[in-house]
Amino acid sequence: MKKNKKRKGFIFKNFEANKQAPFEILLDIFKELITHTSGDFEEAIDWLRTLDKEYKLTDKNYTIEDFIEDLKKKGFIKEEIKGNGALGHKITSKTERAIRQQALNQIFGKIKKSGAGNHKSKSIGIGDEHTGNFKPFEFGDALEKVSITESIKNAQINNGIGNFSISENDLVVEETQHKSQMSTVLMIDISHSMILYGEDRITPAKKVAMALAELITTRYPKDTLDIIVFGNDAWSIKIKDLPYLQVGPYHTNTVAGLNLAMDLLRRKRNTNKQIFMITDGKPSCLRLPDGQYYKNSNGLDQHIVNKCYAMAQHARKLHIPITTFMIAQDPYLMQFVREFTKANQGKAFYTGLKGLGEMIFEDYENNRKKRIKG
Repeated sequence: MKKNKKRKGFIFKNFEANKQAPFEILLDIFKELITHTSGDFEEAIDWLRTLDKEYKLTDKNYTIEDFIEDLKKKGFIKEEIKGNGALGHKITSKTERAIRQQALNQIFGKIKKSGAGNHKSKSIGIGDEHTGNFKPFEFGDALEKVSITESIKNAQINNGIGNFSISENDLVVEETQHKSQMSTVLMIDISHSMILYGEDRITPAKKVAMALAELITTRYPKDTLDIIVFGNDAWSIKIKDLPYLQVGPYHTNTVAGLNLAMDLLRRKRNTNKQIFMITDGKPSCLRLPDGQYYKNSNGLDQHIVNKCYAMAQHARKLHIPITTFMIAQDPYLMQFVREFTKANQGKAFYTGLKGLGEMIFEDYENNRKKRIKG
């Protein structure tokens, strides 16, 4: 008699990528292009047409014109009258959100999902992050924090099973960690050096800002985020403005950015406050009391640098750590950042843009101060 033998093992086959609809494929490319063109729809579509000719992204069954019509139908773009009276298109808030989500996936894509978005603090007490440790019930402890299983076990040990009874002395509650709210100001350098030497640094920096904004608004809804751009001066922008951010013919007034950042944080009720600063250039500008600008792009101007150090020390007195993300690798600029970080007792990273997003998240998630020694 023949026995049926079931074969066990692995079956290998050729990899088959998940099939995407033509619209989804083009949408991913379009979101990337619209970020590079700072929200300019016509320029992004021109780039898409160029890519289509080179890489055959479309065919006669689905063309770029079909894609544009689908963008309209799905609410990603809307028609508008340009300044010259011509009819054009602009992206909608739905696209702005999609761009931020894509930036979040690109930069923080390796992050594991977790529960409610809040920052852990080092103190144990009445909070909402379970530690696994227990303590005796005390007057004032919330009843919902009582561990029923552990309390019943105590009652059985103390009173026996035959004559079971439970008293206040048997009750235990699980210790929890406080979850603190955070107020963050993100400073973005938009000086001309962000596009010098044929290297586009503003687009990756902008992606980091969009990813961070999406992270905080979705995962840390109780937190606050203010975004500042700084060139000759500093001013606040809204999250929805990030895709349209462009570099200007500016010097780098780091002091103005820090001044505005600390002014914004003074108004926040949260105890935990911090500043993230993304920059690739040395401080090269100050606004004088009479309103004129003092500028010097030749090396590190000691007068400007000392003002920056003073701002860093002032932030430290206000218990506001500054995390500086230095894109440039010039030794003399790195030395400036070391001294600046030492004055603030904050944190600094000297990095290219590739790992910038993960560093920002790591610092934000851990909520730790770290002294960087020069």
